[in-house]
Amino acid sequence: MSELRQFKLPDVGEGLTEADIVKWHVQVGETVKVNQIIVDIETAKAVVELPSPHAGVVSSLLVAEGATVDVGTPIISIEVGATSGEAGAPAAGPLPLQTSTAADLVPPPPPEAVTETAAEPGAAQAPQPERQAVLVGYGVKLGATTRRARKPGAGRGRSHPVPPGGANGSAGLATAAPAAPAQPGGASLAKPPVRKLARDLGVDLGTLTGTGPGGSITRDDVEAATAGAAGTAGAAGTAGAAGTSGTAVASPGSALPREERIPIRGVRKHTAAAMTASAFTAPHVTMFLQIDITQTMAATARLRELPDFEGIKVSPLLLVAKALLVAAARHPMINSAWDEAAQEIVVRRYVNLGIAAATDRGLVVPSIKDAQALSLPDLARALQDLAAAARAGRSTPADLAGGTISITNVGVFGVDTGTPILPPGQTAILAFGQVKDAPWVDQGELAVRKVCTLGMSFDHRVVDGDLGAAVLRDVGAMLTDPLRMLAWA
Repeated sequence: MSELRQFKLPDVGEGLTEADIVKWHVQVGETVKVNQIIVDIETAKAVVELPSPHAGVVSSLLVAEGATVDVGTPIISIEVGATSGEAGAPAAGPLPLQTSTAADLVPPPPPEAVTETAAEPGAAQAPQPERQAVLVGYGVKLGATTRRARKPGAGRGRSHPVPPGGANGSAGLATAAPAAPAQPGGASLAKPPVRKLARDLGVDLGTLTGTGPGGSITRDDVEAATAGAAGTAGAAGTAGAAGTSGTAVASPGSALPREERIPIRGVRKHTAAAMTASAFTAPHVTMFLQIDITQTMAATARLRELPDFEGIKVSPLLLVAKALLVAAARHPMINSAWDEAAQEIVVRRYVNLGIAAATDRGLVVPSIKDAQALSLPDLARALQDLAAAARAGRSTPADLAGGTISITNVGVFGVDTGTPILPPGQTAILAFGQVKDAPWVDQGELAVRKVCTLGMSFDHRVVDGDLGAAVLRDVGAMLTDPLRMLAWA
């Protein structure tokens, strides 16, 4: 006997509360196996592949690509025990819907994610389990925290899937027909994050027309209202239903839009918040040093010929990374952190080396864990793997967490240097500028040499000017003469 089971969006780590559906790898009627990758989701940290917890036939995809859903929301239904030939056959009776088994990975959605009956004034509410961050496939631990009583009329709503062949022709992806965006008692239909955004921006939800599922008010509706763009909210809903990432306003007499609106979400949203917090929390100081890197370029070419580096991409960044690791060992305070809550400076005896990477989804800074313990070939391999994962959008939340000191290779963009912002929780970041031919005085003679400019930003609460200068000077000395790395390591 087959059973219909739903797979709810799990918490993939670090307490994230929502994710965007990027791409489905399965279709309705397709047979799936346990641990087969079924969907890519984008969180505030990275793009993550989710495996199927069930084996069976896909009955329906409950959420469309491009949609943002809360953790705990069902995203796919799988008919367990059926074959692909049986998936479309009429059943003798309704299938039992299994939603509370351990394999579902997360508990049922919290009350704000589903339609509720307004609580009686003064009625006590039963304690609700609190979701905690876990790894995919290991379930969610339940706490014993309680929730405050709901206000009368403060119900919530959610969209419901329609059968295959719905109004938009998608198999199980169409949303329910729009309904009036108000609930009994005059409360507007909107999720808690949208309500909070409206409160923060001073927007009256009662004045908005919802464009989301069931007539609910979305973030785009609220943001459009604050921008004063009349009618933009309706356009955002149309674009969202079509699976686009933003809205555009056509320019009169031109096929190209005058403006384009791109929702701030996922990695870009997280990066913006992190950079803003860092810039206005840690007092940044940046120092610059121009160096002759001719010998480092020659050493890089020599390393490429060694059997130890066969099949590994070797670039000057490898020796820059090694130089920074040696400098951090010589000056441990540069690899520390300011703990505001404990009023302590945390000096780390290990180095999780972050490498800033520009991706289509925004800036990410994955880190190489315990980089100080790696040999040069292993460090080169780790840099190669890290860059490949970041470009493909496959950096995991674990990759993006725990960095202690970072490098940003701005030279690949054709610029000499920059004033980088510290990743939160770090005290220093090194900018490596482009390497170019330039006139240089070498041993009293003017010559054309390979020259680059280094820039280092540091947290002035932890690092004084003399320490920052010493670290930058040491890195420059090792790149000018790579043999110093052996002498100082």
